[in-house]
Amino acid sequence: MKSLGCFKPNSSVSAQRSLSLKEYRKALSWSKYLVASGGEIRGGGEEEEEEWSADMSRLLIGSKFAMGRHSRVYHGVYKEREVAVKLISQPEEDEALAASLEQQFNLEVALLLRLRHPNIIRFVAACKKPPVFCIITEYMAGGSLRKYLHNQEPYSLPLKLVLRLALDIAHGMNYLHSEGILHRDLKSENILLGEDLSVKVADFGISCLESQCGSRKGFTSTYRWMAPEMIKEKHHTRKVDVYSFGVVLWELLTALIPFHDMNPEQAAFAVAQKNARPPLPASFPAALSHLISQCWVTNPDKRPQFEEIVSILESYKESYEEDPSFFSSYKPIQQLPRHHCLPRCIALHESASP
Repeated sequence: MKSLGCFKPNSSVSAQRSLSLKEYRKALSWSKYLVASGGEIRGGGEEEEEEWSADMSRLLIGSKFAMGRHSRVYHGVYKEREVAVKLISQPEEDEALAASLEQQFNLEVALLLRLRHPNIIRFVAACKKPPVFCIITEYMAGGSLRKYLHNQEPYSLPLKLVLRLALDIAHGMNYLHSEGILHRDLKSENILLGEDLSVKVADFGISCLESQCGSRKGFTSTYRWMAPEMIKEKHHTRKVDVYSFGVVLWELLTALIPFHDMNPEQAAFAVAQKNARPPLPASFPAALSHLISQCWVTNPDKRPQFEEIVSILESYKESYEEDPSFFSSYKPIQQLPRHHCLPRCIALHESASP
């Protein structure tokens, strides 16, 4: 494996004159979590006794490849294996936020510890040493599904690949729900791919046990995939993940970003107040349009369970492999639920064939 080129805040960041002042200050604010000598993480406090605690002397941090509001994700090496390292900042000036992030960290680690499935990201270790918390997971060299789709032409993915990817995602989510866990942030950015396009559902930062989930307040970053009841901050169930899966399936068929010409707040208003959804072109296979519409129907009780979705997709996959004309002859039995689409959410290349 090549050298990862560890993060050195005192030299490489300041030397990159292409960074804006805002970007430089943001990068510098994260430098306290890393030291220049090999990208080792250091923090105060005593050694943690939990079974999941990482041996931080054996962790090297490489380049950053993802970021969130309070976190950064780096490529790294832990005990001579490639890993992804999620660093979570602890704001010193906001005690309430720091306590909330610590609680979120504890829950994410507790959930990851109990998950074992081929389509769920594998937990490796974690570190809880203020001022830095980190979670170490397996590294997926193919990057996110969103990145993969961004590099494809719209409507260009072969149906065989769409079905395989969708089925793998559904398998992972079905397992998650069987464990009583809601993901609550299912989107193409949180679905990771191996070099062979194997699928892993990742990022459990706002996941919860269904028995303990209430309403979600103040969460604004993923409105494009968010169910209307969650946008409205109402009590929600596992069916919010089913809604998000419908949007991801739409992405697989189009390779486009949902509500691409709206900002997140406009998308939230369109979904929650206007019952808008991304458009389903007539060129879509009727079977998949029907499934998508079932997943993102407004009434959560009318959305299918993931167990049903897995069964449906397995049936479609088998039928398509036996008869490539299956989708052209399929006619849904039930009438599709009606949704409205605002003029601004008309997708590009709508007339293109899938």
